[in-house]
Amino acid sequence: YLVATPLGNLEDITLRAIEVLKKSDFILCEDTRISKVLMDRYQIETKLISNHKFNEKKNVGKIMQYLKSGKVISLISDAGTPSISDPGSILVNECIDNGIKIFPIPGPSVVSTAVSISGFSDKFLFYGFFPEKKQLLANELKKLSKFENTLVFFVSPKKINKIIPEIKKNFEGRKIVFCREITKIYEEFIRKNVDQLELF
Repeated sequence: YLVATPLGNLEDITLRAIEVLKKSDFILCEDTRISKVLMDRYQIETKLISNHKFNEKKNVGKIMQYLKSGKVISLISDAGTPSISDPGSILVNECIDNGIKIFPIPGPSVVSTAVSISGFSDKFLFYGFFPEKKQLLANELKKLSKFENTLVFFVSPKKINKIIPEIKKNFEGRKIVFCREITKIYEEFIRKNVDQLELF
């Protein structure tokens, strides 16, 4: 099962997600400390297994053994829907190749949540995280600037000032919304014209 978990507010979880997590033999999660908060809230006692971008390739063989022996395994991320800009796609593809059924348990998604409050076109392209290298970033944004509908990017707060000059250069005359801490106490939506953007 690929189980969507809350973005921040722990009440944003489905009844079905709780039921599936409780009946699983193991739950794969990015950070056991973060996931334990959610598990404790809903009295989910299933064993957590750390599965993040640094160990997911190494884990896949052992997880496949569990699945082939009939174990029920759920995959979650720290927040939102797993395997979208989060670990999971390696395991999903391994399951597909081995004929193991995968069931999505839908729920919170930061992408659709952000688009829904943007006021922009509901026709959108989700890009995810930008490349690290400056030239690759510049090339990608130049290509993406030709797309006339809504674009959704993930940007770490630490890297936002590196991105802003490239956004201004490639998206002149357009509007932008920064969605920050969605569903959390300090939730914030900052709406700007790209031409008026300044560094944070």
